[in-house]
Amino acid sequence: MEETFVPMRGIKNDLRGRLMCYKQDWTGGFRAGYRILAPTTYIFFASAIPVISFGEQLERSTDGALTAVQTLVSTAVCGIIHSIIGGQPLLILGVAEPTVIMYTFMFNFVKEQNDLGAKLFLAWAGWVCVWTAGLLFLLAILGACSIINRFTRVAGELFGLLIAMLFMQQAIKGLVEEFRIPQREDSSLAQFMPSWRFANGMFALVLSFGLLLTALKSRKARSWRYGSGSLRGFIADYGVPLMVLVWTGISYIPTSSVPKGIPRRLFSPNPWSPGAYENWTVIKQMLDVPILYIIGAFIPATMIAVLYYFDHSVASQLAQQKEFNLRKPSSYHYDLLLLGFLTLMCGLLGIPPSNGVIPQSPMHTKSLATLKHQLLRNKLVATARKSMRKNASLGQLYGNMQEAYHQMQTPLIYQSASSLGLNELKDSTIQAASSMGNYIDAPVDDTVFDVEKEIDDLLPVEVKEQRLSNILQAVLVGACVAAMPILKKIPTSVLWGYFAFMAIESLPGNQFWERILLLFTAPSRRYKVLEEYHATFVETVPFKTIVMFTIFQTVYLLICFGLTWVPIAGVMFPLMIMLLVPVRQYFLPKFFKGAHLQDLDAAEYEEAPALPFNLAAETELGAGASYAGDAEILDDTFTRSRGEFKHVSSPKITSTTSTPANAPRSLESPRVSFSPRISELRGVPSPGGRGPHSPKTGEVKPSILGKSPSKTNSTS
Repeated sequence: MEETFVPMRGIKNDLRGRLMCYKQDWTGGFRAGYRILAPTTYIFFASAIPVISFGEQLERSTDGALTAVQTLVSTAVCGIIHSIIGGQPLLILGVAEPTVIMYTFMFNFVKEQNDLGAKLFLAWAGWVCVWTAGLLFLLAILGACSIINRFTRVAGELFGLLIAMLFMQQAIKGLVEEFRIPQREDSSLAQFMPSWRFANGMFALVLSFGLLLTALKSRKARSWRYGSGSLRGFIADYGVPLMVLVWTGISYIPTSSVPKGIPRRLFSPNPWSPGAYENWTVIKQMLDVPILYIIGAFIPATMIAVLYYFDHSVASQLAQQKEFNLRKPSSYHYDLLLLGFLTLMCGLLGIPPSNGVIPQSPMHTKSLATLKHQLLRNKLVATARKSMRKNASLGQLYGNMQEAYHQMQTPLIYQSASSLGLNELKDSTIQAASSMGNYIDAPVDDTVFDVEKEIDDLLPVEVKEQRLSNILQAVLVGACVAAMPILKKIPTSVLWGYFAFMAIESLPGNQFWERILLLFTAPSRRYKVLEEYHATFVETVPFKTIVMFTIFQTVYLLICFGLTWVPIAGVMFPLMIMLLVPVRQYFLPKFFKGAHLQDLDAAEYEEAPALPFNLAAETELGAGASYAGDAEILDDTFTRSRGEFKHVSSPKITSTTSTPANAPRSLESPRVSFSPRISELRGVPSPGGRGPHSPKTGEVKPSILGKSPSKTNSTS
């Protein structure tokens, strides 16, 4: 995104870029066929269940002025509008926890004012939304979203982990409440007797943990050894919503000998009941608000505007991480402008506004990456099997798959073809083929190239960028309003289990979380990290520096989390996240080396283009500098997921690649590799090499990581 503060320029650039790919946003979704339903249902449940829970929370906090009907309507209407005319279709909109907290504080304030009272709460909230919309318009026009370039990994990952903690907190608080008597309930009822309250709480634990464990297991169904591939794929795609239905069904098993209210279920008025639509005409009451309170509404509007500006932009940023290899442009400025209109609309309708939400937005992108992977995989599997039936060689097989891959890439009219290509073949595949002689010309079969297992390693991370899944999930959320009598059959404990699932589901790929786990890894086992896919900082940054940086983030995270417990000031925790921009830019460099910060934080505005190894060596050591032989050079790296690298030492195989006769490949397993940091983490002297070359810093550190033992021995 271009960093510009010229009025309207950012909005114009966003509109220009997104309009060019608008048609393809729709056609791409329809071309996916029925497979688009998998990410749709996944993100629908991730959107609807929290919104229903927040609606119940609002109903208790506002004495019924707002209910789940209003939160569902807001999420659905804003989601549909954004999916049609919004800029970034990967961004999911919904009523978020900070909005619920802010509306709760506003209601408590209004209730104590004699000039307002609870009857004018929604009218005064409407004026707050009017002021908020005006501030969002101003921020969008002046290009305030350009600052998002300064939000580096340290801010985004800390905020993502904070949201995960808030979801887990909500799950724990909900389970604790299962053992207590709910507010505004008759404590004399049988289900609120101490013995039955204990029974309800224990049953809630069973339902919550049952949903959590089975949902997590179902997401990994594709790696199961049991069942057919189609069955495992179906469970992986639709297992989470199925588990909600399964555990809801289980909750009805003990029916004959228990009171009616056990287990507790969702409560919300039906959409046709009087209390569900009284607020739709709130615009008529807005002029009844005294002028002093209309002006005073600017104060909470300022806090909400800052909250929405940050929350909306960071949610969009996390949905567009560089590791997803998105090809279509971003739309921060225009989306913020549209958010202003949506906030104004919601205020005039008397419903809470919706904004970009975390972790639903990055979860949406990840689910679409899985969809794209499956579409590409099916095409490549068919191509590989067809080539093998024609007795194709390994080079021809790889070339045919590469051609099929590029056929699946539909370049935008204004873009060149995608620079992405298939990853390199594994060493084991090349060595198995080389054992047959001239592996370029010899036919290959399943013993050399296992189609089902090796296709996944060849595919880079890509995302099916389209609008269809977003609008479908928003429509389904809207349908929940009519289906409220059915939704009220879901136990509240299932909701708490789903909240915990969302918190855990958002953790993979978060380097902050991975560094926390690294700190708790036994020193004698830390080298195991290097034997798997890992982030580059594990090799390039001293362990003590990793510890200090992680401790700083953890303390900062706990401060932000503590702020959420402070009345009224708790909604300002985004200001603490925004404060990380100057902290990262001016404070941290005084305590950490620049090269280490670049690897730990990977600030986009600090990154330099990667240099070929030879050029980097000449830059650092001077032309003609000598260094370890080719066997100790890290040949190539591939981004595997967020910040994770896959180290490869095999040459790229194409249909035109030839093998020198005097350079036979070793038959030893390439899995046996050595990283110089393994010796450091084990506490033994390194047998060679100081570490890998870091392309960001230009520091040359020869490495033999990824080389087979035979090649290492041949150069020693």
